[in-house]
Amino acid sequence: MPERPSEDDLIARYFAPLAAPEGLGLRDDAALLRPAAGADLVLTKDALVAGVHFFADDPPAAIARKALRVNLSDLAAKGATPLGFLLALALPGDWSAPWLAAFAAGLGEDARTYACPLFGGDTVMTPGPLTISITALGQVERGRFAPRDGARPGDCIYVSGAIGDAAIGLRLRLGQAAALSREHADYLADRYLLPQPRQGLAPAVRQFAHGAMDVSDGFVGDLAKMLRVSGVTAEIDLGRVPLSDAAQAAIGLDRALFEIAVTGGDDYEILACVPAERGGAFEAAARAAGVAVTRVGVAQRGDAPPKFIGRDGVEVVFARAAFSHF
Repeated sequence: MPERPSEDDLIARYFAPLAAPEGLGLRDDAALLRPAAGADLVLTKDALVAGVHFFADDPPAAIARKALRVNLSDLAAKGATPLGFLLALALPGDWSAPWLAAFAAGLGEDARTYACPLFGGDTVMTPGPLTISITALGQVERGRFAPRDGARPGDCIYVSGAIGDAAIGLRLRLGQAAALSREHADYLADRYLLPQPRQGLAPAVRQFAHGAMDVSDGFVGDLAKMLRVSGVTAEIDLGRVPLSDAAQAAIGLDRALFEIAVTGGDDYEILACVPAERGGAFEAAARAAGVAVTRVGVAQRGDAPPKFIGRDGVEVVFARAAFSHF
């Protein structure tokens, strides 16, 4: 068996080529970052574990891209522009050079696409499953950060993109959903494998939104979190929740999948609360950025949990509002 490279060799071979100048060539124990004048730093971290957030046999490039993209989604929801990221990679004993080369290639591709280079990190061995932790750094014009607790009574509540694709895609992957056309099945599977962070919406979020967050654990639960910490409530029209053609086809075969769609998570869409008088401008900015947004309700005074109203006008109560690790 060929001798494996040392940690220094591994970093030099696979990750130093991805580093920005702030990463000092990955030859130091730290990075050096000078944020722009008049900007606030925005930091976020997500950890992904094989068997929990992705399948261990997923393509390594896709695993790497998902790990970065879920963090970029958080930055977008704050209205932030990416600056770079730190990577902690815990490799199980069966890792191979081809696997790591493909992982680094996928990571580098997205780092270039989203202008979010590698600043540094750490690489270790683990007796457990593959684990990836990324800390992403961004910046936003001072005073333009869109906090989770910023929703106000009267704000229009918007969600980007479509909800439920990834959750249904996971059910299909597990063989727990009815068979669909190849086109629809592939679309839903890809939405689980590769999130689409709505970075194009970030300028509209920072310009118009009182508050925002990304939808990672489920539309119903994440919206309830945002309204609760903002001290407001809402009545949400479930008939307005945006669904892709593929998700609608799946739900048409099994109505139970609608609950999975709105509570299952892995959407990485953006919830934004925008003052009513600025809703038209927000929608126009979203269209110009090529990101669909849908108004699903209006924030109201009160501290009661939000009500979710079905197409028949009857309140819907969900068994579980969102994914939870615990």
